[in-house]
Amino acid sequence: MNIDKQGFSIIMTAYNQADELKENLPAYLSQTYEPGYEVIVVDETSSDDTPDVLKLYKQDYPILYTTFLPKPDILCARKKMAFNLGIKASKNEWVILQNINNKPKNENELQAIVEALDEEAELTFGYISKKGIRLQSFASYDDARYHILKGERKLKHIYNRMSMSFLWGRYNFIVIRKDISYDVLKYFGQKVSASSLLSYRIHILLKNIFGRSETTFIKF
Repeated sequence: MNIDKQGFSIIMTAYNQADELKENLPAYLSQTYEPGYEVIVVDETSSDDTPDVLKLYKQDYPILYTTFLPKPDILCARKKMAFNLGIKASKNEWVILQNINNKPKNENELQAIVEALDEEAELTFGYISKKGIRLQSFASYDDARYHILKGERKLKHIYNRMSMSFLWGRYNFIVIRKDISYDVLKYFGQKVSASSLLSYRIHILLKNIFGRSETTFIKF
């Protein structure tokens, strides 16, 4: 299988992010990727203009699919449930779990990312910097569990910080096969103790400093 011949599903969740959608969504919907792709946005029961913004873009972009997450009983599981809904709606073998706060650098970003992917990796993290994107691949998704379990990655001001993001494992998106993405979601929303979080931080920092992971840098 040649991964660069595959269609992709870019999945994002939005909660009261009408402004971010107006600013960034058109760039996701205007990528030049010949095999084809779709963009799925899951509205997490927003109370602002998010639903109206999505309706407007759906009129002009047939590759955009939107759905919504009914208000869950357990608030901490909302992000996990929203991504799960988006993955179920996806039509392609490969998915990208993306953050709407991050805007593609140009219309060729998806093509560049796919061409740089390691076909043997089960999971790849993407780190966005001012100069480009660093891809970090893992042979097994379970090897990446410490990155996903880190509670600090959920905080908006941390999630969007570019400085030393790779060293601390603050990834911006995940590329993964759809058939194992549900297993990855089991790490979302899990509670992490303070002692465990410190251990994960140290583990990730040492691993990335000493280069015990496969990385590729895409310069823009």
